[in-house]
Amino acid sequence: MELLSALSLGELALSFSRVPLFPVFDLSYFIVSILYLKYEPGAVELSRRHPIASWLCAMLHCFGSYILADLLLGEPLIDYFSNNSSILLASAVWYLIFFCPLDLFYKCVCFLPVKLIFVAMKEVVRVRKIAVGIHHAHHHYHHGWFVMIATGWVKGSGVALMSNFEQLLRGVWKPETNEILHMSFPTKASLYGAILFTLQQTRWLPVSKASLIFIFTMFMVSCKVFLTATHSHSSPFDALEGYICPVLFGSACGGDHHHDNHGGSHSGGGPGAQHSAMPAKSKEELSEGSRKKKAKKAD
Repeated sequence: MELLSALSLGELALSFSRVPLFPVFDLSYFIVSILYLKYEPGAVELSRRHPIASWLCAMLHCFGSYILADLLLGEPLIDYFSNNSSILLASAVWYLIFFCPLDLFYKCVCFLPVKLIFVAMKEVVRVRKIAVGIHHAHHHYHHGWFVMIATGWVKGSGVALMSNFEQLLRGVWKPETNEILHMSFPTKASLYGAILFTLQQTRWLPVSKASLIFIFTMFMVSCKVFLTATHSHSSPFDALEGYICPVLFGSACGGDHHHDNHGGSHSGGGPGAQHSAMPAKSKEELSEGSRKKKAKKAD
């Protein structure tokens, strides 16, 4: 706290944490979320053939985090849809992105400098949702650390954790794309952020909530804007996980994938040896089958 006071961040952080999200920041959140939906293969065709299904997918992209949080806390899943202003705003964004003449709206928001502004504003909403989710869970479970972490995580991860269900609405089933198996940077950051905010909520982290919101938002904005500007899918946590995972779990994160790729080279002969062994086995089976046929003819 003394360091924050020396840097004059206390009042700035408090003012920043009180900035209202609706409508400007929420609008940016909806634009980026529905943009990612349009990037999905077949999403444009779905909007033409099945506009209701496309609209439902867009609402999941915008409000999936609220649905998951309500599910965890035993509250009505449809409760957030009573917020008419947000639903109408998100629906207007969905219509403009998919059905605006000449794709003018889509082209404007996809222009990289404009998109980076929206991406930065979306991260402001993400961090605020994590903090609010943990505060909400704390009212229900005062000592439930894992409940608070889980609620904050799903609040920040949005539709990513329910991506398989969203894919089903589009008629796609790809269980191998499960977000828990292949976590993206926002999902990992939401988890780590939920842990930090839980520690702050339970007074194990000696920092004010406003200061933590400000610091973590600056971190998320910097990382996400850089990753979007460079079209990178890497994660700033990769280097740290590369050191920690072998110590804690015996292998680096994603080690199974590399093991599968190089497994053939350690088995003596690589892929070529595997292919050469298969024809040899098939020849033995063919010769065995031919001998049986000859024996039957002789009988």
